[in-house]
Amino acid sequence: MAEAAEKQHTQTAPTTRRLRRAAVAVLTAAPLLGGLPPAAAAAPQPATAPVAAPGDATRAPAAPQDGGTVEVELTELTPAVPDEDDILTISGTVTNNGRSRITEGVVDLRVGATLDSRSAMNQAAERTGFTPGVDPAALDDHAAKVPTLAPGVTRPFTLEVPVGDLGLESSGIHELGVSYSGHTPSQPFEQVLGIQRTFLPWQTSEMDKRTRFTYLWPLISSSHLTARTEADEQQTPIFRSDDLEEAIAPGGRLQQMVQLGKDLPVTWVVDPDLLASVHAMTQPYEVRTGEGKTKPGRAQATARQWLSDLTQAVEEDEVVALPFADPDVASLAHRGQAVPDALSRLRSATTLAQKTVGNILYTDFSTDFAWPVEGAVDTSVVDVATSAGADHVIASSESFSDTRNLPYTPAAARPIGGGTTAVVADQGLSEAFEGDLTHAGASTLAVQKFVAHTLAIGMQVPGKQRSVLVAPQRRPTVSQARAMAEAIEALDTHDRWAQSADLTETANARPDASADRSVPRPGGYPDRLRENELPTEAFRQIHSTQGTLEDFLDILAEPDRLRAPVGTATDRALSTSWRGHPGAARDYRESVQDYLVGLTGQIELIDKSDLTLSGRSATLPVTVQNNLAQKVDGLTLHLTSSRSIGLRIEDRMQPVVVDGGHSQSIKFDTTAKANGRTTVTAQLFTKDGKPWGEPVSFQVKVTSITSTVLLVIAAGVGLVVLAGIRMYTQRKRRGPAADPDAPLPEPSGDDEPSHSHENPETHGTQAPDDAEQAGEREQDTRKTDAGNGGRTGTGEKVDR
Repeated sequence: MAEAAEKQHTQTAPTTRRLRRAAVAVLTAAPLLGGLPPAAAAAPQPATAPVAAPGDATRAPAAPQDGGTVEVELTELTPAVPDEDDILTISGTVTNNGRSRITEGVVDLRVGATLDSRSAMNQAAERTGFTPGVDPAALDDHAAKVPTLAPGVTRPFTLEVPVGDLGLESSGIHELGVSYSGHTPSQPFEQVLGIQRTFLPWQTSEMDKRTRFTYLWPLISSSHLTARTEADEQQTPIFRSDDLEEAIAPGGRLQQMVQLGKDLPVTWVVDPDLLASVHAMTQPYEVRTGEGKTKPGRAQATARQWLSDLTQAVEEDEVVALPFADPDVASLAHRGQAVPDALSRLRSATTLAQKTVGNILYTDFSTDFAWPVEGAVDTSVVDVATSAGADHVIASSESFSDTRNLPYTPAAARPIGGGTTAVVADQGLSEAFEGDLTHAGASTLAVQKFVAHTLAIGMQVPGKQRSVLVAPQRRPTVSQARAMAEAIEALDTHDRWAQSADLTETANARPDASADRSVPRPGGYPDRLRENELPTEAFRQIHSTQGTLEDFLDILAEPDRLRAPVGTATDRALSTSWRGHPGAARDYRESVQDYLVGLTGQIELIDKSDLTLSGRSATLPVTVQNNLAQKVDGLTLHLTSSRSIGLRIEDRMQPVVVDGGHSQSIKFDTTAKANGRTTVTAQLFTKDGKPWGEPVSFQVKVTSITSTVLLVIAAGVGLVVLAGIRMYTQRKRRGPAADPDAPLPEPSGDDEPSHSHENPETHGTQAPDDAEQAGEREQDTRKTDAGNGGRTGTGEKVDR
């Protein structure tokens, strides 16, 4: 209760504090002068406090003193850029990481001399622990009591100091230290047990030549849409997950990026794929849940609100559109150039970006800037990045040697030949907000470091106007975005040495004659980035998928229903968002390819059983099944026979037109030339002669003369033979032919004619009835022969 009753702002007595500090100074200096015995000289040094680089998730523990150290964390420092009449407020916490109880604790503020360069700032940021004689003395009359601190306990503190009491005499960057001092059981006198350092920029008047700063505000995400759509009329899109819903919802990363950026003087860098994906969510959509199942999406209102907010936010700002899906130009340059048509994907992605952004944002924008991963460039990267029409490449100062040779920060614009300008981002400023900034302490340090470096840049060559580019990470977290916004807002409000500029202004500014303009060769590309590039196999797979898609589109009556979802999916397979995620990238490419191959398999030939053809000519039907939701028009069906002599196919190629969800029987006329078996193969082909799907083969048994025909011929021959036998028998009965002029022989008396048993053949004449019947049979025989044309039989046409 007593500790709680002591206010954190209570000031210690000035006289008492001065006496204590004098005693500490004497005790600390004595070992250096040799005035203490060895045991005292070997006593532990004052406690140290770790210094976290901006973005570090945790800080290394301070070196222990008497079994314990104190971690000092600064959670707030306002204003980041103070004026003379301001009150500097510093809030934070102190944590006892040791094993001993600390008493009579107090938090002090220490203001150091100005730092004359950016390198001096970097050296100061690397220092850890408290060094007597190097670190400045604590300000009198401005301290906060934290009298007791048990092991493992964290206590808050707040210091409120008028800026006029800080002793800031000259403009520049001052090192600002916040320390915690107290007593421990082993050393019952005041000692510094922990310290945290930051920077305080101080500029009382406006500079004659303020530095122009361009801040990129990236609105980029990973790939969210799949290649699949529902088969309904609206082609309902299917999302990979509900991650995008969370990102655009209130408090989500992308929602915060829009809210934070709307009042900042920034240049928006937008991935059109993100706009297209959110726009798709304004209508009915599905979300994949795993195992091939989906659920209805519910974020239509959220998507519409996000797009509305974005449209208003960018209304007065510059907008730069990246190629659709933010393709990885460095991977294209190093791994994709050997694959046919790989570079053409970049140009088509740029064209698609122009359509997408124009149709959704309704604002002016530029596609004249390429942005390789982390701004790392070499000659091949620049060539590929500009192959789609961009004249400017956003690069990092790490790729140019002048970061080590020049004593100042050069202007961003650098002509590098061929009409191309590299717009070089300052590496230190661009990386100021990387890492874990979820803790307020890390965020505060990042903001102060950033604004202090901008002042240091302005003080390098005060009479020289320069334009400097700040290009942060592509997908900042919410905490990183907030820290960025806080720093940009502080500079925009206190604009005594900095002013904002659009990216186009910076790119077109007068270049620095001393700046390095030589682009590294491919061997100079950073190895750590090369390891995460898309492999060559990825580009081969994408090329194969694209080829299958182009063939498919040629046979569809409504190709746009497939071109948009699958075509954009192949663009997404090249995205920079896959860096560091090789397994997920491979799965995505395979899912696109498998989906497309599955669609092509919906158009197939129906298996056919073996056939027997009777007759010399017949018709062979082959059935094509179309299970797609739209008509197929553009394939041809080829029918070939393994024995062209046995079975001749009159018209081997037939066009195929099949409505969606239907089948079509294609008929081929054939002619048999010989008996036997033949293998017939049916195969679908595209217009340019590429096979489509699997062929279907079946056996055809050809019988040109059938058993029915043989029976007809045999019956005809039998009739002719019977007629001939009868005629021969009748002639034989009549005997030799009689002479018509010879006298008739006289009958003998015993040979009386018997009318009741008379045989016509004994008189050499044919009975009238028999003759008439024979004549009719002869006539029928002649008619039959004439009707057969002398043939033995005819073939039967069988339509199978």
